[in-house]
This record gives sequence, C-alpha cells and structure tokens, in this order.
Amino acid sequence: MPKLRRMGRQTWGAAWVVLCVAGLAGSAGLEASSAPDPQPDSHVSAECRELIADIERQLDKARQQGGNDGLLAFSRQQPNAEDCSDELRDFFRKDR
Repeated sequence: MPKLRRMGRQTWGAAWVVLCVAGLAGSAGLEASSAPDPQPDSHVSAECRELIADIERQLDKARQQGGNDGLLAFSRQQPNAEDCSDELRDFFRKDR
C-alpha cells in the first residue's frame, strides 16, 4: 500500500510541474503577443510632422524657461490646414 501512495504523490508532483511549465510558457506567449506594435511615422503627413516639431520646440523652450504654470496653448491660423488631431493626441500620450 505505501508503494501505491508514493506513486500517487509522484504522479501529482509531475502533473504539477507540467502545469507550471505550461502556465509559464502561456504567460510568456501572451506577454509577447500583447506588446504594442511600434507604429511607423510614415502615415503622418509632412504638414503634421512639421506642426509636431514646432510644438516640440515650443515645449522645450517653455521647459528651459522654467515657467511651469501647467498651461501652454497652440493655434494655427491656416484656413486649409490639415487635421492633425489624431497625430497630436498620439504625440502627447507619448510625452506623459
């Protein structure tokens, strides 16, 4: 009878090890697949890239001046300017 009990423990131990390894492999696979894909900037138009570069310069200038009042405003006076709202939203999300 003791021999049977020991085999049962070994079986449970082996099953536990197999489940742990499978869980670790599954977790690693999920982490690798859920990583965000880097999006190329090629879909951003030249006009939007220029606007974002101008905003970066203004932000750098404001940071250097040290006037950290928490408010910066940007405006464009071009009537036929391209809508860059999505690109600007992405830019400011990366900046946080």
